[in-house]
Amino acid sequence: MNLPGLAIRRPVFVTVLVLIVVLLGAISFSRLSVDLMPDINLPTLTVRTNYTGVGPQEIEELLTIPLERALSSTPGVREISSNSSEGSSQVRVYFEWGTDLDSAADELRTRVDRVRGQLPEDADTPTIFKFDVNAFPILFMGVSGDMGARDLREFVEDQIQYRFERLAGVAQADVWGGLQREIHVKLNRTKMNALKIEPAQVSAALRRENLNEPAGQVIEGQFEVLMRTEGEYRTLSQIADTMVARRDGKPVYIREIAEVEDSHQEVRNLVRINGRAGLRMAVRKQSGANTVDVSRAVVHEIERINQDFPQIQVTAIYDTADFIERSVANVRDAAFWGSILAVIVLLLFLRNARTTLIIAITIPISVIATFGLMYFYGFTLNTVTFGGLALGVGILVDNSIVVLENIFRHRQEGQGRKASAVDGTNEVATAITASTLTTIVVFLPVVFMSGVSGVMFQQLAWVVSFSLFSSLLVALTLIPLLSSRIIRVREPDPNHWTHRIIHGTGEMLSRLEQSYARGIQWSLRHRLVVVTLTVAVFAGCLFLIPFIGFELQPETDEGEVRVS
Repeated sequence: MNLPGLAIRRPVFVTVLVLIVVLLGAISFSRLSVDLMPDINLPTLTVRTNYTGVGPQEIEELLTIPLERALSSTPGVREISSNSSEGSSQVRVYFEWGTDLDSAADELRTRVDRVRGQLPEDADTPTIFKFDVNAFPILFMGVSGDMGARDLREFVEDQIQYRFERLAGVAQADVWGGLQREIHVKLNRTKMNALKIEPAQVSAALRRENLNEPAGQVIEGQFEVLMRTEGEYRTLSQIADTMVARRDGKPVYIREIAEVEDSHQEVRNLVRINGRAGLRMAVRKQSGANTVDVSRAVVHEIERINQDFPQIQVTAIYDTADFIERSVANVRDAAFWGSILAVIVLLLFLRNARTTLIIAITIPISVIATFGLMYFYGFTLNTVTFGGLALGVGILVDNSIVVLENIFRHRQEGQGRKASAVDGTNEVATAITASTLTTIVVFLPVVFMSGVSGVMFQQLAWVVSFSLFSSLLVALTLIPLLSSRIIRVREPDPNHWTHRIIHGTGEMLSRLEQSYARGIQWSLRHRLVVVTLTVAVFAGCLFLIPFIGFELQPETDEGEVRVS
């Protein structure tokens, strides 16, 4: 049995299936996350090594070049770039698309271990991490309060920072500004020269004494006790009483050659929030977490923190979720109003409220069904997927219009409701199927694209293809079902106000058809002119191609100004 016949013979069955699809799509839509663009994970790994107090040239010679040589032969490497700065070396390794980054990270770790003995002993152990576009901060906050700069920094690190980092989807909360506590040992050069003591001896003494060391196990009766020596400094006097050396049999303490003070780290940046000294915090989300969901959780936590600690004020300075929500809302509104305008245009051309209502019902069904696909495939509501829906809205109605017009023609010829619905649909079923598949074939190859563009536009291809396939099924089932029960063919009352509107619209369309016919006739009489003009326009378009710019994404205006 064909689909139109099945839909008309089993109306309850088809109606229940459509309602299930609508319910499933509605639930999926309520659970879809919102983001600006599809999640993009670049096949890139970065090896970072810190070597405090060393200049860029030495960093390059001692760290960067040996690491580059070791990593360049890793399988699947496409390109390597490095950055050597004061105290830090970064080697970024770009892999071919499709490379398993977990296996690549293990391979890099093995090659780094091979050259670890060639690196300076004082340098930190190289760390490997994945480069993730989502690792950039999604929200910046300003913290100000009625306390000193050092106390504010300690308070934020002890009481505030962990509350953000424990939120779902938050990877890290960074703190900048303020004053960080630091113990300074100010050496007296004159006394040290007189006692012939080097700064390295002082550093070695501090490292030697500031330790907690395990002392093993001691069995006492029936008990086994774990012993340890507590040697970490707890007061400034303990640091001052540390022995550095012996001169003439007498110990020399730090208090005799230096001054110990409880101070702060050197100030390298200043943060001011609305004219007041304060701190800046940045929240980074975990890979795969939704930006808007994480941002909403952070903003809600900010409100609770301000209530729990009235002595400080936490303010969201920059929130990427605001721009994302505005961008997605603009595309969503464009798709919605595009659907409304499509229905209005259909009403003007069809001049029948019942047929327009049938098509107006089919548009949201195809769109809502697509939300189910997006949810189960892990897509998000972003500008690409919404753009695909907006693009597909204009195409979704094509199949329904063709089927509905053919059914209406059969009704005008005197056929019954069910017979006209079945015959009218079957006559054009092959044509609309071929037309839909032709359009799907245009978008489907995008699914197999690789690279950044492939990752970005795969969701577009899936959304458009699935919505078109849904519209085909709707046109072959729901349209004949509704047509067999809703469409009525009768002459309108000439005295009714709707007749005047329909008659006026019909005259306008008749004049449009006559103008189009005259244009076709003129083109056929002046074939050389038409062909020449077409070739000239085409050649002119080819000439303009070199002047068109190329970029991955269009420029966006986030509504803010930054001065550096």
